[in-house]
Amino acid sequence: MSLPAAQSANPLRDPRDRRLPRIAGSCGLVMFGVTGDLARKKLMPAVYDLANRGLLPPAFALTGFARREWGREDFENVVYESVKQHARTPFREETWEQLSSGIRFVQGTFDDPAAFERLRETVEELDAERGTDGNHAFYLSIPPSAFPQVVRSLADSGLSAPREGTWRRVVIEKPFGHNLESADELDAIVSEVFPPDAVFRIDHYLGKETVQNLLALRFANQLFEPIWNNQYIDHVQITMAEDIGIGSRAGYYDGIGQARDVIQNHLLQLFALTAMEEPATFDAHDLRLEKEKVLRAASVPRDISAHTARGQYAAGWRGGELVGGFLDEDGIAPDSETETYAAIRLDVRNRRWAGTPFYLRAGKRLGRRVTEIALVFKKAPSPYFQEIAGTDVGNNALVIRVQPDEGVTLRFGSKVPGTAMEVRDVTMDFAYGNSFTESSPEAYERLILDVLLGDPPLFPRHEEVQLSWKLLDPVLEHWSRQGQPEPYRSGTWGPVGADLMMERDGRTWRRP
Repeated sequence: MSLPAAQSANPLRDPRDRRLPRIAGSCGLVMFGVTGDLARKKLMPAVYDLANRGLLPPAFALTGFARREWGREDFENVVYESVKQHARTPFREETWEQLSSGIRFVQGTFDDPAAFERLRETVEELDAERGTDGNHAFYLSIPPSAFPQVVRSLADSGLSAPREGTWRRVVIEKPFGHNLESADELDAIVSEVFPPDAVFRIDHYLGKETVQNLLALRFANQLFEPIWNNQYIDHVQITMAEDIGIGSRAGYYDGIGQARDVIQNHLLQLFALTAMEEPATFDAHDLRLEKEKVLRAASVPRDISAHTARGQYAAGWRGGELVGGFLDEDGIAPDSETETYAAIRLDVRNRRWAGTPFYLRAGKRLGRRVTEIALVFKKAPSPYFQEIAGTDVGNNALVIRVQPDEGVTLRFGSKVPGTAMEVRDVTMDFAYGNSFTESSPEAYERLILDVLLGDPPLFPRHEEVQLSWKLLDPVLEHWSRQGQPEPYRSGTWGPVGADLMMERDGRTWRRP
């Protein structure tokens, strides 16, 4: 197997030196689904931002594949408008000229052998004209139902097979199936065509700077790791709240729901990174090994009704505007049983976490947009402060804010000035924007670059996907027998059932 491009391009560089950015070697990216929102708002701008930061080689090429009857100039204009509207870095004409000279477009459908033959010819032309050296990644920004067809077409056309000394890789967007059985079927199809180290399953949350900082926060600081366990932590809450509805995603979202769309991938990955043991190294193999261990040790309590909750947003107020409910959205069946809010409790059967539950929740049309990991500590054992009148000492909490205001907050008790001994909760805050002059790259910048470098630590492999579905499948099967989800008003923090779920354990949800 060939070395990652950055290493082969600079053999004198010490691979342990993390101070300098890695630069991709000669390669091309073929993007399927270039007419979709993800490609226009995230992927194309991320490619431009990488080029603008000098992390793509001059020989880089971007090829779009879609049904539209476009020519090369049409696609170039689409990329240009996407970059102008959504790029994170400033627009520079010289960057655009270099990038646009490598842009190509192939018109066709996923089941058209002639279109894939044209794509193969285009790739070969880029190797000769641009010097992409036979290295190409195929990004499937398409509905999951189309994955098998495209993967088979890549195989039939010979596009998936690299020449000696070159590489071919495939990038698959979540969801990875809709249950364990379908995930295994998808993996079997992909594995027939691409070897495991050439398959990159994208979970864009793992590319966020704050998620990666979680590893540094835990393992590079003696301050936190000694108390990161059940002796000190009462429970952990992992929240992904959105203040918007489904928008134009009815065709995708109805029948999928919040648990499959968010908990199975994003939140279970955050859970694994929070709960796992320190890996021997931060290479892909060791990192995945520890995540898989903690996923195997996790389980949903047997009484699923008591320890999970689901809901569906109803009409309510959002930002001073009256908005309709989920069942009022265009394209949603009036009797849809799809949940827009999901919450589950996980218990971990190991020495570090036994007796400390993890609560995962995700919902749409909630009070505000926020994603966070909150470690809520046990109360101090001193009875003195609990008995003082006027003292309001809550649980200490360490909160990792994933988005939108990336950073870390520590909540603790402090004496109120001018009183004898009155203690109130205060916060100490770290914000990325205040501490570093360099703005955090978008998640897709990091992930696309890692694909081109062949660096897999941030990508879950199939074993992690399997373990996630094994946790979630019993919950989904139980919910499928319960009928309509519990309604909750838009702009609130979810259904009453979610609050009752926590009350049974003597706890309450945080209000971020």
